[in-house]
Amino acid sequence: RFDRPLDTVPDLLRGGADPVRTAAGLRVPAAAVRGPATFFADYSAPRAPRHVRLCGAAACRAASGGTHVAEVEAGLGVAVGSRSADGSVSIQEVRCLGYCYGGPAALDGDEPCAGADVSAQLQGLSPRRDPVAEVHSRSRTPVVTAGLLGAGEPWAVWPTVVSTGSPDAVLAEVAAAGLTGRGGAGFSTARKWRAARARPGPRVVVANGDEGDPGSYVDRLLMEGDPHRLLEGLALACFATGAATGIVFVRSEYPRAVERLRTALAQAQADGHLGPDVHGSGVDLHVRVAVGAGSYVSGEETALLNGLEGLRGVVRPRPPYPVDRGLSGRPTVVNNVETLAAVPWIIQHGGAAYAAMGAPGQPGTLVVCLSERFARPGAYEVEPGISLRRVVEDLGGGLRQGAVLRALQVGGPLGGFLSPAELDTPLTDASLAERGAALGHAGVVAFDERLTGEEVLAHLWAFAETESCGQCSPCRVGSRLGRLLAAEHVATDDPSPRVRVLETMSEASLCAFGRRVPAAVRGLVRVYGLRGWT
Repeated sequence: RFDRPLDTVPDLLRGGADPVRTAAGLRVPAAAVRGPATFFADYSAPRAPRHVRLCGAAACRAASGGTHVAEVEAGLGVAVGSRSADGSVSIQEVRCLGYCYGGPAALDGDEPCAGADVSAQLQGLSPRRDPVAEVHSRSRTPVVTAGLLGAGEPWAVWPTVVSTGSPDAVLAEVAAAGLTGRGGAGFSTARKWRAARARPGPRVVVANGDEGDPGSYVDRLLMEGDPHRLLEGLALACFATGAATGIVFVRSEYPRAVERLRTALAQAQADGHLGPDVHGSGVDLHVRVAVGAGSYVSGEETALLNGLEGLRGVVRPRPPYPVDRGLSGRPTVVNNVETLAAVPWIIQHGGAAYAAMGAPGQPGTLVVCLSERFARPGAYEVEPGISLRRVVEDLGGGLRQGAVLRALQVGGPLGGFLSPAELDTPLTDASLAERGAALGHAGVVAFDERLTGEEVLAHLWAFAETESCGQCSPCRVGSRLGRLLAAEHVATDDPSPRVRVLETMSEASLCAFGRRVPAAVRGLVRVYGLRGWT
């Protein structure tokens, strides 16, 4: 930490400021600014007047059979990670853009285009398409998707709660609901709020809109299509924890979400929902929108806080936990967007009504996102306990154009892989854990037979190496070794080097990223029958 705050660094770097001059102006060592400038992809990637962000994540690769990146490079005459010969065009590979239902996708500047002909769209040879995701509720009642489906009004409970309610009452309903984090960790929301509230203020609540699990896009849909509901959930969380500051942290890959959240924030302030003396209650609540800079691991709560402070987005050792010492040393709650979006419904209808849905030990609802390979891709709000078979065959309609399902990636790159023979698995944390997988953000990516197991494995290791924050050597070195070992394509009777990499990463990595990659690799190897890793 430095005597002078660095929280202005992200905006300065995004504006093209020179790191050395910025450091001099802030009177901090040059390394303090060069660190984030070289860590985050948005600052370090070559950027031409026309900058294309091309999604290379799992769902888009499955959609194109792994060909779209090379097609775009050939069509635009520039390689990923570089500028064209005349310096007019650059391509940056990102993961992901939240168009898993209609990929492969790209952002040309901030303008989206998606579909099988994305290369032709970028060349101006085909009309550009911005596909809209289908949203459905298959739970007893829509909770998170209510606003997206045109049901319920935002800010329906906040004015009454802040004027006549109590933080204890809000906490009690959230506890009765059994609400847990929907970003992947599944931690009790009420316990997190109580832990922060027990610490001396000032306190902060952060809405984590940087959970960029390839395959899941519900956060983007909520931030773009129902931003007021997220802001109301954030306000209720701040009220329950006694926080006077709320922050919505949004991935830079979601530019439309940033715009709509800022518009909604201005409207909420004008309507008196946020700001000083909210609705005459004496409660002051100030909320702002912050933008990420291109890092998957910055969805991890401590790495996110580092990014907000203007530091490299690396994971912090824990303890101390953010609820004890978070943003700038203040007790901080970090909740996923989908988690906060459920809070207004819980307060309006009661925690018991939410707890009545779902499976034993896993109440409520969750939003399953189906990728482009399905006949009916889209976001489906379901109750935990639903079988993968119903998700794949009934909701998703199987694979499009009669393609043969080869594997399912559930819960993003840190979730795991399941085979077609395991479709009767209930969609719960416990059932997936029995098969070496995890629910994660509940995205489901289907792979057909166009991609081999070796190709999927190579992509997984490349993702791990690229997105590792580098803070701990087991993950930093292990992900690189894993990629190199996968590239050998050797089936050997001596798998010990590969096994040692997996064991070291899973046992010694600092955060869930490094610890979960080996589980995903083992699941992939099992499903595809690959040798040399066990």
